Amino acid sequence: MTQDSPVDLLVLHAVRITGFADVPALARRFGTGLDETTELLEDAEARGWVQRSAFAGLGGWSLTVAGRTENERQLASELARTGREGDVGEAYREFLPLNARLQRACTDWQLRPAPGDRLAPNDHTDPAWDAGVLGELAAIDRDLAPLGRRLSDVLARFRGYDERFATALGRVQAGDGGWVDRTDVDSCHRVWFELHEDLVATLGVDRGAGA
Repeated sequence: MTQDSPVDLLVLHAVRITGFADVPALARRFGTGLDETTELLEDAEARGWVQRSAFAGLGGWSLTVAGRTENERQLASELARTGREGDVGEAYREFLPLNARLQRACTDWQLRPAPGDRLAPNDHTDPAWDAGVLGELAAIDRDLAPLGRRLSDVLARFRGYDERFATALGRVQAGDGGWVDRTDVDSCHRVWFELHEDLVATLGVDRGAGA
């Protein structure tokens, strides 16, 4: 049976997996209320776990070193209570080959090697090349769905990654190529990045290991 996470964990974890975000974005991440999210962030700030900053006209919250440690402590305790660490670890091992494929697909969306220029930008004038990338993203989407269900069967906070990826892919297939890898929208790459961060944080592993 799936386990729900306490709200204070969700708010701190939302900061972790988004990296830097304002209160509305953090509240949307796990469906927490704006007032509750603000209160919990201010409490976490008082504890030295998060910090507010602003640059280029944007303001938001990010984790401190102490906050990262606390987040990982909370996640480890939560996972231990499920008694299903092995299930999440197995899912992560199955995720890694998909991660390599996703990275390759995003690279191929950005670059299309040309004679004498292995790093030539993809100008998207080769329909066959782009169709190959979209076909791979669609295959990844199909493989992600059952993996997402298995993870959310353990922890409810894993719900939604597969739906968000499918939504982004649908936007790409409808002709908006920015939804492959833009960082300012819920693109395929952004959703994937958050899922990867969620998994490594939950398991307490090095993000670069095996990726």
